[in-house]
Amino acid sequence: MNDRTILIVGTYDTKDAELTYIAEVVRAQGGAVLTMDVSVLGDPSKPTDISKHQVAEAGGSSIEAAIAGEDENLAMQIMARGAARMAARLHADGRFDGVLVLGGTMGTDLALDLCSALPLGVPKYIVSTVSFSPLIPPERLPADIQMILWAGGLYGLNSVCKASLSQAAGAVLGAARAVEAPRRDRPLIGMTSFGKTVLRYMVTLKPALEQRGFEVAVFHATGMGGRAFESLASEGAFAAVMDFAPQEVGNHLMGSSINAGTDRMTNAGAKGIPQIVAPGCYDLVDFIGWQDTPAKLIGQDVHAHNRLLSSVMMTPDQRREMARTLCEKLSTAKGPVVFLLPLQGGNEWDRPGGPLSDPEGLSAFVEELRTHCPANVTLVELDAHINDAAFSEAALKVFDDWQAKGVISA
Repeated sequence: MNDRTILIVGTYDTKDAELTYIAEVVRAQGGAVLTMDVSVLGDPSKPTDISKHQVAEAGGSSIEAAIAGEDENLAMQIMARGAARMAARLHADGRFDGVLVLGGTMGTDLALDLCSALPLGVPKYIVSTVSFSPLIPPERLPADIQMILWAGGLYGLNSVCKASLSQAAGAVLGAARAVEAPRRDRPLIGMTSFGKTVLRYMVTLKPALEQRGFEVAVFHATGMGGRAFESLASEGAFAAVMDFAPQEVGNHLMGSSINAGTDRMTNAGAKGIPQIVAPGCYDLVDFIGWQDTPAKLIGQDVHAHNRLLSSVMMTPDQRREMARTLCEKLSTAKGPVVFLLPLQGGNEWDRPGGPLSDPEGLSAFVEELRTHCPANVTLVELDAHINDAAFSEAALKVFDDWQAKGVISA
């Protein structure tokens, strides 16, 4: 029984055998296949369901024009644009349930655009020779992307690459059968945080918001979590956000690879989504523990969190820079913004007398934020710590006021 259909995408002029093998595996497991060719120069051994000419046309051009430009980068951008538009249209029409894209660097570049055009809950698998590579910037990754390394698959089929390709085929078909897509029966609140040892507000806020008729998704702000948060914000998925852990902004500012891209803390504002913001862990910069300390942080105290992650405390000047950057990002918001500023600290370790307590640094951040807070942002100062009950109560007060005014609704 062909219970789910998988869209298989790739350059059939150079990877016909591999793409055909993937299709055979999907069909052998009872799935159906829809094929899309994104080649430019050559042709597949037999016609695909979606031809390269249709893809180029959807990209606002033609195969002839792509070839005539004599620029492979521009040609593949035409195909990427067309493939993304075609995939979005086909999915809206109910033509497929999951997608698998195969490629090297060129195909992966295209695959990221295609997968980003599809909504959360559509299984998205990229089989790539550069999976998990630093070549891929975080802002290119949609919230629920899956990547599988295409081992030994640069040219032609072999037993090594078949192991990767068959796993990918089974994975995307299994995901399409098993996925429970977001229900959208309750408005969604997006919240950022870290674990309960350092930030605790979600323990109070999540059940309180659920009692008010909202669903709450808490994103772990360690780079990819923030990326997923921003991806959904850019789709307008949230009724409101409680962005209380903006550390990824500081990570990016200080040159750490553990960041969520240049657009962190901008997409909710661009969509006019109401934002309640706070500085959870603003004073710490995380970086990859097995790499050298970023240049801006050399000479500062380092704490090894585990073998993957280390943290550095910001200096007072760096905290001032962080405050200005947060203000600059929030200044472009098209919806209401309230910044809750807990004057006693932004993580469990920086409480007065705590191991990371730095009154001078905290004072520098507070003063800079007061000075540069943009006119569109309401600054609410709290004589409390971010983990105190008073902080969560203040957040709920803002939320309830917005709900009463119709700014957000259940």
